[in-house]
Amino acid sequence: MLSLRLLGPPEVTLDGAPAPAEVLWRKHLALLVYLALSPTRGRTREHLVGLLWAEKGEAAARHSLREAIRVLRQALGGDVVVTDGQMIRLAPDDVELDTAAFERCVEREAWDEAVSLVAGEFLEGFSVPGANAFDDWLSAQRMEWRGRTTAALVAFADGALRAGRLDEGRRAAGRALSADPLSDVAVQAAMRGEALAGDAAAALELFATFARRAHEAGAEPGQATTLLAERIRQQRGPERLARRGRPEPWSRRAPLVGRSAVLATLVTRWERVVAGGGAGLLVVEGDLGIGKTRLLDEVATRAGLDGAAVAKALAVWADREEPGSGMLGLARGGLIDVPGVAAASAPAHAAFAARVLEWGDRFPGARNVEPATLGSAFRELVLAAAGEQPVVLAVDDAHWLDDDSLGVLQALLRDAGDRRLLVLLTVMPGTASTALDELRSAVGGDLPGETLALARLDAAAIRELAQWALPSYEGEALDRVTRRVTTDSAGIPLLAVELLHAVTLGHEPEADGTPWPAPLRTLSQTLPGDLPDSVVAAIRVGFRGLSRGAQQVLATLAVLPDRADEPLLVRATGLMRDDVSLALDELEWQRWVTADARGYSFVARIVKDIVKRDMLTPGQRRRIEEAVGAD
Repeated sequence: MLSLRLLGPPEVTLDGAPAPAEVLWRKHLALLVYLALSPTRGRTREHLVGLLWAEKGEAAARHSLREAIRVLRQALGGDVVVTDGQMIRLAPDDVELDTAAFERCVEREAWDEAVSLVAGEFLEGFSVPGANAFDDWLSAQRMEWRGRTTAALVAFADGALRAGRLDEGRRAAGRALSADPLSDVAVQAAMRGEALAGDAAAALELFATFARRAHEAGAEPGQATTLLAERIRQQRGPERLARRGRPEPWSRRAPLVGRSAVLATLVTRWERVVAGGGAGLLVVEGDLGIGKTRLLDEVATRAGLDGAAVAKALAVWADREEPGSGMLGLARGGLIDVPGVAAASAPAHAAFAARVLEWGDRFPGARNVEPATLGSAFRELVLAAAGEQPVVLAVDDAHWLDDDSLGVLQALLRDAGDRRLLVLLTVMPGTASTALDELRSAVGGDLPGETLALARLDAAAIRELAQWALPSYEGEALDRVTRRVTTDSAGIPLLAVELLHAVTLGHEPEADGTPWPAPLRTLSQTLPGDLPDSVVAAIRVGFRGLSRGAQQVLATLAVLPDRADEPLLVRATGLMRDDVSLALDELEWQRWVTADARGYSFVARIVKDIVKRDMLTPGQRRRIEEAVGAD
């Protein structure tokens, strides 16, 4: 079997081995390639003579063609090149082309397979001096295949970015732009990749370079490209983080491992809204540190790049007792910047101008108008905005939203009609809110949308994170750090990432160069660096959000051995058995502890260490130990 690789520097193999050197002589290779891509894989002698030997006299040219056929037959076997009078053909069943495989992949939209076949430009670096007709054909082929391969690279990049595989998407987009530096779709994919990675400056630098290159060629960037650049300038997305002294790869956000399917579902729902499918509700449920906020930001950033108006708010515990606080948070979180809100009535503006300083500054005349109720004003403003462009209302920790705001969001979704409105909420499991339960129960019924529960990361996902964070680790060293981080973090992404942060910042190899953790000390060796304050603070905030009984039981459990049953916790805390049972139920619901036949234990070992260290005084620890010891 003769195989030709044409999408890149030319390669020819015969039955899996490199073809004889004489096959790669310029005109011999040109003849093979041209025949392979010709209709029915055949051409007349006259056509081939004019293509490759036009500079010679007719007799000499025909002799050169006959000699080329003889050499190819001898090198490849007599069945590959077939002559039939004036026709010269390649046996169709004896030749494989990467271009044909590429086309089959494109038909199936198997973009990953198609991209894997692209090693460069069509016949990169190849030419036939003196064969002008062939070079003209080669130039046309390169232009055609440049367009095809660029389209495939962009399609692959879009799919990777859509699923949160930012590094893959950015690499593919960069390859597409290198292949066709004047392609608007290629630079758009590259700009989106940088923007989604949190590097708006890099995205705008790509645009500036592209605009300069287009101007030099006598053109201008397309309208969609220019509009995307403007959206990136205006978008208040996640900024690129680069901590002093922190080596790469920590200058960029951690990859979104283990979340591709969830993100794809969220993005698909958003795309339905953009396409005019009406309103939609997305609820993302998960434990503290599980990655809810990251997914909310990912969807909001993509929506902003697609031209949506995005309003974001973070609900807190105190909001539950303040009617309308959620609506006010969204009004402060971007709704005021949406062009369509100006079309709402003066009473609607007045409702917010009376409560939010920025709204009073934007609509000063509204201060002298009788305001509408907050709920009706919010509904009018959002519907007016959604009448002009897609709108996303995103609320993080929505389990703390007040009932009035939840009720208005539910009414908004029902009344939106064909307006493009997406409401995105993140919630913790086990929180009691009747209004939220009513809203969630309508998902998939009265309200189009979905609820997605986030699972903890498995060992494979944490290994992927470790490979990204510790590129020098491999083999057994990578296995050890994966086991340790999986155990200490319990698969919670926030903890896993920050534990890896601590390793990269604090690790000094042993004298023998052994990476942390050392063999036979995988689960016992001390963490080489301190946990960042953000993790410690998050655990402290979560702890203080528990009831007093749950706090006491959790703090006691942190002092006790790895597992403790309920009777031991009753003795150690001095609480009534029913109070301990209620506290344990609360801790299980909120995923602080887990239970098995032997008793209760912390879900994540690192959380236990922080609670024991920071949430108890030395005297409290001593009294708990004495109570258990005395018994």
